[in-house]
Amino acid sequence: QVQLVESGGGLVQAGGSLKLSCAASGRFFSISRIAWFRQHPGKEREFVAAISGSSSNTEYADSVKVRFTISRDNAKSTAYLQMNSLKPEDTAVYYCGRESSVPGPGSIWYSGRVYGYWGQGTQVTVSS
Repeated sequence: QVQLVESGGGLVQAGGSLKLSCAASGRFFSISRIAWFRQHPGKEREFVAAISGSSSNTEYADSVKVRFTISRDNAKSTAYLQMNSLKPEDTAVYYCGRESSVPGPGSIWYSGRVYGYWGQGTQVTVSS
């Protein structure tokens, strides 16, 4: 059974930094693509960043490129999102998602891949 648990969110001033963690359980973590999405109040979940199982491939939304860095430690079954130069518009609930082979309820398609496993989310609030 796949479980994802996000942590590291909180309140930070504009220009500050936070590092989110996504601790995973279940098989095949090391070969599964992991992504971070975020959701602003009243809006749909939006893509932030993704990383391949081997860390050889990463992709970012234009809005966070340069400021955010996604990484993973397969030995710890954990993925990370380092967020620097935070802006008030980065305020959202951040979710960790794992690619799944079969779409199901709650799945999100992005860039030709489906993310079907999700954590509960962690709130990030950036004050101006």
